[in-house]
Amino acid sequence: MPDSTSTSSSPPAPARAPAPTPSPARRSDATRAAILDAARERFAADGYERATIRAIARDAKIDPSMVMRYYGSKEGLFAAAVAVDIRLPDLSTLPRQEVGRVLVAHFLDQWEGNEVLTALLRVGAGSQAGAERMQGVFRDQVMPVARRVCPDPEQTATRAALTAAQLLGLALTRYVLRFPPAVALTREEIVAWLAPTVQRYLTAPHP
Repeated sequence: MPDSTSTSSSPPAPARAPAPTPSPARRSDATRAAILDAARERFAADGYERATIRAIARDAKIDPSMVMRYYGSKEGLFAAAVAVDIRLPDLSTLPRQEVGRVLVAHFLDQWEGNEVLTALLRVGAGSQAGAERMQGVFRDQVMPVARRVCPDPEQTATRAALTAAQLLGLALTRYVLRFPPAVALTREEIVAWLAPTVQRYLTAPHP
């Protein structure tokens, strides 16, 4: 006869191991990603001037001090968050003597239709992070143009820098500082003035 005091219950289930705690580095990466995602959406919705650190922090569900801790300032956050593609046209089939004109006309379209690019120029003038982002845009997207048409490969970087000086100088005086004579120029006048200079920088023999 079985012992009435004995039980036939199954053995207890093993205790569930606690979920691993994310490492500090992983938590930091997740926080940075949340800040950048929120910043991109806020800059796109409100523009650079109206977007605030407080609003971005609220969207990312963190304290504003965390945004400042990781990015230092609104300018630093903007430079880290924005991705700028100046969408240069395919110049491979373009006659070499037309490159200057097409490049100036394309950049006019970009400055006038891309608020992010203009804001990045403004930030780059007073922020190391913005300057580095702007340098990257020209290094990655303008340098290949100079490399394609430059008569001396050793001069590619110099010619690209001179081209950038013209294009950025125009943008700074026309769209950021808004010098009245620069603002008053028509598109046709700008192309007529700048295109020959850019063309010379890119394709003329070394002076």
